[in-house]
Amino acid sequence: MTTDPFVVPEDASAADAIAAIGEDLALFDDWEDRYRYIIELGRKLPPFPEAWTDDAHRVPGCQSRVWMEAALRDGRMYFAGLSDAAIVSGLVALLLRVYSGRTPAEIAATDPVFLKDLGLLEALSTNRGNGIAAMARKVREVAALHHAPA
Repeated sequence: MTTDPFVVPEDASAADAIAAIGEDLALFDDWEDRYRYIIELGRKLPPFPEAWTDDAHRVPGCQSRVWMEAALRDGRMYFAGLSDAAIVSGLVALLLRVYSGRTPAEIAATDPVFLKDLGLLEALSTNRGNGIAAMARKVREVAALHHAPA
């Protein structure tokens, strides 16, 4: 039996996911503990097929190597991802919690400003901040290919 590499949403909407992530991060007193939590999220990502760790799946603009794949199923976009850096895999997990399993329209409507609102961009190095922004951009670009504006 093959494990599905795509992240299945645990929240009803992207907005609910963002709120839940904010609540989770608020449980910790400092960023060191939050980093540990984020790293643990990365460890819980579904297994990412080794065949996808190639240049075709690589996300440009990231300091660490990051790979992503997307699939459209029943009108919803599902994403899989992995990084060779533990903290970045955790950031991938956060992004995919928000965006995976959503319709292309919901993805388009969910501005990645939530990364700033959650304090993530300020807490990360400039390179890591640029990398997570590049990942969010990639997710939204892929979803836009399947989104027919009303």
